Amino acid sequence: MTGTGIGGEHPGTGTGREHPGTGTGREHPATSPGVGREHRAPGAQPGRTAADAERLARAALTRIIEPGDERGGRWLRTYGAVDLLRRLTASQGPEDDPPGASPARLDGHRRRAALADPERDLTTAHASGARFLIPGDEEWPSQLDDLADARPIGLWVRGHSDLRIWALRSVAVVGARACTPYGAHMGAVLGSGLAEKGWVVVSGAAAGIDGAVHRGALAAGGATIAVLACGVDVIYPRGHAELIGRIAEQGLLVGELPPGDHPTPSRFIVRNRVIAALTRGTVVVEAEYRSGSLVTARAAQKLGRFTMGVPGPATSGLSAGVHELLRGEATLVTDAAEIVELVGNMGELAPARRGPVLPRDLLAPDAARVLEALPSRGAAAARDLAREAGTSTDEALGRLYELHSLGFVERVGDSWKLTPGTLQAAAARRGGA
Repeated sequence: MTGTGIGGEHPGTGTGREHPGTGTGREHPATSPGVGREHRAPGAQPGRTAADAERLARAALTRIIEPGDERGGRWLRTYGAVDLLRRLTASQGPEDDPPGASPARLDGHRRRAALADPERDLTTAHASGARFLIPGDEEWPSQLDDLADARPIGLWVRGHSDLRIWALRSVAVVGARACTPYGAHMGAVLGSGLAEKGWVVVSGAAAGIDGAVHRGALAAGGATIAVLACGVDVIYPRGHAELIGRIAEQGLLVGELPPGDHPTPSRFIVRNRVIAALTRGTVVVEAEYRSGSLVTARAAQKLGRFTMGVPGPATSGLSAGVHELLRGEATLVTDAAEIVELVGNMGELAPARRGPVLPRDLLAPDAARVLEALPSRGAAAARDLAREAGTSTDEALGRLYELHSLGFVERVGDSWKLTPGTLQAAAARRGGA
């Protein structure tokens, strides 16, 4: 599978950089008051630049439209952020209603829009060390445009590094929350191994495999990105408070939801498309047949990214989903070098894997046949060995003296026997006990 690897920035399959909203430039009163003050549609106020209006409108829309809502994405593409927000906050009538949604759905959007306060959200984000990115920003990862209408409205980012630069050389490693000790070990090893090779490790900061992956990368002094299903100022799960704090300091926290928003089951699922689109490939360590990690892998396949799986015991239900993935288009990997061979640049090959070379492996075929003709116990005459090896007695004697010089056999009177240790080496070669 060739994939749309992101060795450099590439255009998305959607509309690319969005133009500023198509608002009229007039103030539009909201349909109801905002939080503690009169609420006006952001971006429609005098003295505000088009760039400011776009950012404020998109920040407000992250409060109104759920992540991954393709209908909302089509509205955004059609009207622009500023005009879409106006239609949801200060509609002049049915002709202003965005198409394709029921009255109940539009009413729900408008109730959220009435309470949206993007300036407050941006202030809250800044206080927690976060920033808000939108398409067109220098730091925006353009590979997210591959999601088309499901592209994030914007990204809330907490951390000191450049998301676009980091995402150019990143790999996602995901897996089960209720993982086995084997899965946690493999997650940590892959996280640290990729970090040591200079790759950014992306996961979801969840319990289980995700946490092990982040910890492995951090322990190796590497870079890691956690894509959250909540606000970047929200600690979830609670048990990962220290880990999430370390990621915020050493890596990046990324989310589509505004400050203070909490996760839901559906938000975890739609979050996975961002993990898949942001990275060059996705590795699944452990997953049951029904697993959010498999959703990430399938999203990666749909986007043309590399999809990989780490095999586990055939008897483990937590590896069943991975094995099913491997029966399809996914590639089996067991360490960081094999992952980099797929997602890296030309020439970044994993080392060849082979068993140890034993001295008897270097023997000529005729000498090897004579050696194999020797009994495991006791001695045998040269003529008997020649018959077993399918050669002449003189040829057998010549090979026996060669083997004697190399330490494989010794002479006992007119007969020959294996030297101590030769039989054990032969068993090891054949995989015996």
